Amino acid sequence: MIKHKEQRVGVLVDVSNMYHSAKNLYGKKVNFREILTQAVADRKLIRATAYVIKTENNDEMSFFEALSQQGFEVKMKDLQIFAGGAKKGDWDVGITIDAIKLGDKLDVIILVSGDGDYLPVVSYLQNNKGCLVEIMAFRKTASSRLVEESDDFTDLGASKKFLI
Repeated sequence: MIKHKEQRVGVLVDVSNMYHSAKNLYGKKVNFREILTQAVADRKLIRATAYVIKTENNDEMSFFEALSQQGFEVKMKDLQIFAGGAKKGDWDVGITIDAIKLGDKLDVIILVSGDGDYLPVVSYLQNNKGCLVEIMAFRKTASSRLVEESDDFTDLGASKKFLI
C-alpha cells in the first residue's frame, strides 16, 4: 500500500487487547512509542488515542502518563466488576464511535487491535467514508477476517522493536 506524506491519519489503540496479546504470546510489554512511529510513517498525525481500562489498583497511572508523554490522548474507563466476580472492560463501542466520527476528517484510520469485533466499522469506514483502514496487531491473535479486510496489516509479532 502506498503511504503519502499528505495523508491525514488517526491512530486508535485498544491498549488492553495489545497488552494481553504481548503478555500471553511473548511474556513482554508493548512498545507503544514504536507502534505510533510506524503507524504514522511520516504522514500527518491528526489524532492518536490510547483507550485504557483503569483497575482498582493505581499501578497503571505511571503507564497512562507515559502514553500521554508519547503523544497519545489517553481515554480511560473503569473496569466493571459484576456481583459474581466477573470483570468486563473493553472499549470496542467507544473506539468504533470515535473511528466513525473521525472518518470525515481523516484519510487513514489505523486500528491497533486484532479484535474481529471491529469488522463492521472497518467495512463502514472503507465503503461509506472513503477511508483507508490499516490494522496493526499480533498476527497470532488477530482475526484473520480483520487482516483480510484491512487495507494494510502490520504484524507486531514480526519484529522485536514492537516489544519491550
